[in-house]
Amino acid sequence: MSRLPKELQYNPMEKYKELSCKIFNAPLRYVQGPCALQYIGLYIQPFQYHTVIVVLSPNRLKDQGKTIQESLQKYKAAQVVEFLEFHGECTWEEFTRINQKIETLHVTNSYCLVGVGGGTNIDCVRAIAYLRNVSFVSVPTLASNDAPCSALSVFYTQQGEFLEYVFYPRNPSLVLVDTDIITKAPKRFFVSGMGDAMATYYEAASCWKAEHAVTCAGGRPTATAEALGRLCRDLLFTYGRQAVKDLNCQPLQVTEAIERVTEANTLLSGLGFESGGLAAAHAVHNGLTAHHATKTKYHGEKVAFGTLVHLCLENDLQEAFRVAQFFYDTGLPVTLEELGIKENDVEGIRRVAERTCAKVSQNWNLNKANSFLS
Repeated sequence: MSRLPKELQYNPMEKYKELSCKIFNAPLRYVQGPCALQYIGLYIQPFQYHTVIVVLSPNRLKDQGKTIQESLQKYKAAQVVEFLEFHGECTWEEFTRINQKIETLHVTNSYCLVGVGGGTNIDCVRAIAYLRNVSFVSVPTLASNDAPCSALSVFYTQQGEFLEYVFYPRNPSLVLVDTDIITKAPKRFFVSGMGDAMATYYEAASCWKAEHAVTCAGGRPTATAEALGRLCRDLLFTYGRQAVKDLNCQPLQVTEAIERVTEANTLLSGLGFESGGLAAAHAVHNGLTAHHATKTKYHGEKVAFGTLVHLCLENDLQEAFRVAQFFYDTGLPVTLEELGIKENDVEGIRRVAERTCAKVSQNWNLNKANSFLS
């Protein structure tokens, strides 16, 4: 379990839930647009760090390392720039390895950590920044999930099974999204992000109705978060299908639809889930990670299926059909078989169900008055 020192272990749901106050979390600044990475130095410069440590995969170092280095130097954002490699999953083993690498740098002046990559990179580097009590800059290169803006990490085992959520008392100082990079990434990541984002409103709406529900921020949902979740859903329905078509075009170009969906997948979903609340959609995702057949499926693909389960549990079958049609049109899974789980795999499905309904499951945030669980 968590390798953070006991005094740093932070659970807002335990710390604040008895107060029943509404809480809204957000990053200090969010920047999105084509070629935004060229200006990362301009946006970091006001913080006046002596050293900037950038953590990214070997491929990202090759593709974006020079752009980052030149921008930080051009805008005098740091006197020293260090690059460290990220090797895959957000595990406590990778957390320890990178943290030990930072120790060898012997940084004594003010510095920040920059995570460049997908959700696992961002979650892992965010945890290290919290351990070291330094600012964190989030640079997602995929619009595949809502991790970039949040104040929590999802840790997995080395086998890829969900392990735990780890929470922090602050969000990133800066989230910078370059939509040129997002557009050039494999389309499946973008589509997966829509699956994750679509859950935002439905889970927030359930938490809003359920008087007992507590969000990841440790409070009751805010009307703002619920409204952002609704906007997130509406942008997906309005622009999602077109964005997928645009990603099939050559040459690839950043279009209005891609910009809108990127914002929905990253900003709106990030703000909405954290301060609006999670429920059955993400509980089902966590359960699905316990099945070996889902190891090749992305986070948002599993959340997409969980969203359909969530709506069925809420007895909102009309909306479930509407969402299922959207998922079908955009290439997201709507059946267990599409996730690799066979109908006759009774034991495997039982294992998924047990993990989904675990004591720490977000299922308990469902609006029980309307749910089949009541």
